Amino acid sequence: MVGVGAKKITDREAVATGTIRMQRATLRLILSGGHGKGDVLAAARIAGIMAAKKTSDLVPLCHPIVLTAIDVALDTDEAASAIHCRATVRTRGQTGVEMEALTAVQVALLTLYDMCKAADRAMVMTDIMLIAKSGGRSGNWTRA
Repeated sequence: MVGVGAKKITDREAVATGTIRMQRATLRLILSGGHGKGDVLAAARIAGIMAAKKTSDLVPLCHPIVLTAIDVALDTDEAASAIHCRATVRTRGQTGVEMEALTAVQVALLTLYDMCKAADRAMVMTDIMLIAKSGGRSGNWTRA
């Protein structure tokens, strides 16, 4: 594990996004609240938040970090028959939270897949990426 003890403590933030595409009927089922497993979007949001908090347990050599804020937003896109996920993670510490934001997105999308797979096994998770990060020695970065 890389030593971060000599690094300055700074405010850090990372934003990641991803999308899950599905059949129109599957999205309608989610939006109507008629899914037998309950509120699919709420479960996925909570799963994403929990995943961000557990990232160091999942990714080898990833530092455990005290997170100061986690926001997981799920936006439905009826035209594309998709749900877009955006995770924003913040900390005040010696290392960044990019992995936590990416993990939140992936687990939120996996939860959507898991809860809806009986209706649609052809769902596709795509475009999972870091959008921006701020803080730390390397400063700010934003995807072009």
